[in-house]
Amino acid sequence: MFQEDNKEKSMSELAKPAIVHPVTAESVWSRMRVEAATSAAEEPILASFLNATILHHDTLEAALSYQLAGKLADVEMSAMLWREVATEAYRSKPEIVDAALADLLSHYERDPACKYISQAFLYFKGFHALQSYRISNWLWHQEREPLAFYLQSRISELFTMDVHPAAKIGKAIFIDHGHGIVIGETTHIDDEVSMLHDVTLGGTGKEHEDRHPKIRKGVMLGAGAKVLGNIIVGEGAKVAAGSVVLEDVGPHCTVAGVPAKPIGPCAGFPATDMDQKI
Repeated sequence: MFQEDNKEKSMSELAKPAIVHPVTAESVWSRMRVEAATSAAEEPILASFLNATILHHDTLEAALSYQLAGKLADVEMSAMLWREVATEAYRSKPEIVDAALADLLSHYERDPACKYISQAFLYFKGFHALQSYRISNWLWHQEREPLAFYLQSRISELFTMDVHPAAKIGKAIFIDHGHGIVIGETTHIDDEVSMLHDVTLGGTGKEHEDRHPKIRKGVMLGAGAKVLGNIIVGEGAKVAAGSVVLEDVGPHCTVAGVPAKPIGPCAGFPATDMDQKI
C-alpha cells in the first residue's frame, strides 16, 4: 500500500512517495485521484481535463478505457466504439488490467522524470501504446484479426510504435519515451523488461514461422538497440545503446557493439535498476 496521503500537500510535495509492495488497483487508483484533485486545484485550467480523464471514473479500468478511446478515435472508429472494445476486453480478460497496473507502476518506479503515477497514465505514450497493444492482442486471440490489424496501424500512427498484435508481451514493462519501437509477430517478451526509444525486435529477412527474438525477464534494451532473428536474450541481460544483436545473449551478460559481443557480466536485473553504464 502507499504511505498515507496528505490531500493538502502540493504536487511537488507529493512527488515520488514510497510504495510498499504488493499494491492493489484500488490503492493505486485512490492515489491517482488524490494526485488529479491536487493538480486541478493547483492548475484550474486543467480541472475539466482531469475530471474527464480521472476524477469522473470509479475504477482504473474505466478511466483507462476512456483514455485510450479518446486517443485512438478517428473518422472511421469513434471514441465510443473503441471504449466498447476496451471494456469488452477488460471484462473478458481481467489480466489485461492487472498487466496495465504493473506497467503503470514500472513507469513510475523506473523513470526519474515521472513524478507521480497519474503523470504516466495521462501523458506517457509508451504506456498508452502498450495498453493499446494489449487490446489488439486480445482481439487477435478472439480471431478478430481485421480489427487487430486496424488497431496496430492506429497505434503506429499515433505513437510511432509498430507492435504486431500476435506478439507476446508480459507485464511490468517499461517503454521509456515510446518512440520508434518495432516488435515483430513472433517476439516474446517476458515480465519486467525495460526498453528505451528506437528499439527493434525484428527478423533478419523473409523467414516464416518463429523468426523474432525472445527477451527474458529483467532485460534492459538500450536506446537504438536492434535484436534480430529467433534468438534469446537471457534473463537479466543488458544490451547497450546502439548495439545490433544477432546471436543469443547469456543470462546476466552485458553486450555491446555492431555486431554485439559480450563485454562483461551484470548483476541483478538491469531492467529495474535502469543502470546503462557498461
